[in-house]
Amino acid sequence: IATLSTVTHYGLRFSLISDISLEDNSYRVIHHTAFYIGICLSMTLILAALLSSAATVRESQCLTAMGFFCFALAFCGLLPAACWRYTHSTEVEDSMMDVYDRVYEEVRRNPSSFRRHELAAIHEAFLCCGKHSPFGDTASIEQKTCPPGQTWDAGQDCLQEIQHFLKKHLDFISTLLGVTIAFMIYGMILTSFLGFSIHFSSNLERKGKYVLR
Repeated sequence: IATLSTVTHYGLRFSLISDISLEDNSYRVIHHTAFYIGICLSMTLILAALLSSAATVRESQCLTAMGFFCFALAFCGLLPAACWRYTHSTEVEDSMMDVYDRVYEEVRRNPSSFRRHELAAIHEAFLCCGKHSPFGDTASIEQKTCPPGQTWDAGQDCLQEIQHFLKKHLDFISTLLGVTIAFMIYGMILTSFLGFSIHFSSNLERKGKYVLR
């Protein structure tokens, strides 16, 4: 989760769209929120693993309870994230394409705009070139902003390329969320079992004489 959050936050394609200076760049909010939530979840899971390991070695009910609480906290964070992923499945995609649309249209209206460099950077990062437009005046713009060696009429539509790229990335995130939620449930069951084992062993004065298999 920490690796995926870092790659998503600092990856060229994501950061390029996020850094475009639009007043209502809705993707920037999603971009930063996803990073901080991912890092917080990963830190919570690391803490849960450390506490559970220490609880097993020391046979401590207090550490076991804290480990269970961390697993439960991570589960409560992952479940809304998974629900948001399915109920707002197109929000990330739409926000990124809206940013590209606005940059593209601004360059189309004013070829000398400073956003021309931003548009060229997007084309180079996504290996795409312009978009299918009902206007007939896009050829000159796309010829100047396409990646080197790629002709505008043979280029990949950027909106389709962004959509295809995000679909693969979000599908991977959905799989990771599902697997992690399953492991959270498993972790809560194991820490509960460990806590009860320590409790009953302490009551029977058999502390240290049982083996976890």
